[in-house]
Amino acid sequence: MDSLWRQIEPTFGYKLGRAITKAECRDYAAKRKREGKSNSTVKTELEALRACLRWHYGKEAPIIVAPPPSKPRDRYLTKDEARLLEQHIETPHVKLFVTLALATGARMGAILDLTWDRVDFDHGTIDFMPAGRDKTNKRRTVVAMAAKAREALIEARKAALSDHVIEYGGKQVASVKRAIAAAARRAKVPCSPHVFRHTAAVWMAQADVPLQKIAQILGHSSSRITEQVYARYSPRFMADAMAALDW
Repeated sequence: MDSLWRQIEPTFGYKLGRAITKAECRDYAAKRKREGKSNSTVKTELEALRACLRWHYGKEAPIIVAPPPSKPRDRYLTKDEARLLEQHIETPHVKLFVTLALATGARMGAILDLTWDRVDFDHGTIDFMPAGRDKTNKRRTVVAMAAKAREALIEARKAALSDHVIEYGGKQVASVKRAIAAAARRAKVPCSPHVFRHTAAVWMAQADVPLQKIAQILGHSSSRITEQVYARYSPRFMADAMAALDW
């Protein structure tokens, strides 16, 4: 909420809560979009403002209008692009991150938080949920260890200097965004940490992995979300329906 308020406060902080108008919401959205922010980012900020005002004023809260969410991301890597990107990554911890991101579909934060006590080589699983962490909408799950991930983890474990799987100089890594952006420029393969998550889901859908399983791996609260985004990548998801229309 603090980070959201830093964006909202310059525009709305001086106003009485009940005095905010729809026009001011639209002006704020236009300003943030001129600053290069996506519809989804602006929507999140205005919905946070709406939630606060409703909590305080109840039914007397003003109507806060927000833009529709951005279109779902469509950029994903082909396997050739993934191999090319790997060749242009210069540091072992970033390469390990990319391997885990593509092999598990986990979010950046979950991978950077991962500790060795939750990597179970005996049972071939990775538990991205740290003990004591509150469950949020961004759910963290236990996933099976793909062969490439297992190989990379075994090598990394031999050289580990800390409890964290992704480490540099014996310390936990806070972010890999800049390192990945640099590798992406060198490889001429546009991508980001979230593209890896999307790519993992697309690869599974293209291989006709059931959408319910994909939802569980991604930590979606409902397979409905998974179907909305990834059903179109599954070759046989609608095959039986289409067969009924043939003659």
